[in-house]
Amino acid sequence: MTAMSTLFLSHGSPDIVITDTEAHAFLGNLGRELPRPDAIVVVSAHFEAGGVAISGDRTPATIHDFGGFAPELFEIEYAAPGCPGLAERIACMMRNEGLAAGVVCDRGFDHGTWVPLRLMYPDADVPIVQVSVDPHAGPQHHFGVGRVLEPLRHENILIVGSGSMTHNLKKAFEAFRSGDRTAATPGWVAQYVDWMDSKLESADLDALLAYRDRAPYAVENHPTDEHLMPLYSALGAAGDGWRARKIHSSCDLGVLSMNAYAFD
Repeated sequence: MTAMSTLFLSHGSPDIVITDTEAHAFLGNLGRELPRPDAIVVVSAHFEAGGVAISGDRTPATIHDFGGFAPELFEIEYAAPGCPGLAERIACMMRNEGLAAGVVCDRGFDHGTWVPLRLMYPDADVPIVQVSVDPHAGPQHHFGVGRVLEPLRHENILIVGSGSMTHNLKKAFEAFRSGDRTAATPGWVAQYVDWMDSKLESADLDALLAYRDRAPYAVENHPTDEHLMPLYSALGAAGDGWRARKIHSSCDLGVLSMNAYAFD
């Protein structure tokens, strides 16, 4: 069986699931273009925990973990099944590599999971397990989490890091309140994204792991960096000798880069 590529998806504003944007169209096509997985493991920027937490519910709820959007967004339910057995297995894999890990229940799908996956797999018929990010750990930790997950991609399991290539919410909400969905991308966003693109293209892992010190305008684009950490888990899960392919590029609200990448 051919190993699945791993993905980093910028999930962006929750309302892309009901808004006609370039990223909405991309995600709507992506599920049809990929080999159909038997299960999906999502490292979500909106699932924060110390160490590594893994969602173990059999029928996870849909969490509407946001405010200020259209009422119909809060009515959406994404009823994909969980996979408790896979969750337990992942927790064991993490502990075997010295990582503090455990399965948690009553933890539904946050919008980092259900927004992109509802567009990719609208029938909600692929089992999903969520893996947390640790907001107090950095890129190296999250890369290590991905390395532990790597064997799963050889078992027809899709590993997705769901975050955002840029995530300055203050600037994004300013554009959202103005109603300017197609605002021009400022230089401090473009320069940062260009740097990340170049380091991914050249597989410069050392530079990527040190992005906060090396990338131009890193702090401006990620005042807190939990939304970039799923990128490193997707990289780690791709295994040795990974190569990046940019599979989507657009910008929402001027400052939210919706770039997406596949790693083989």
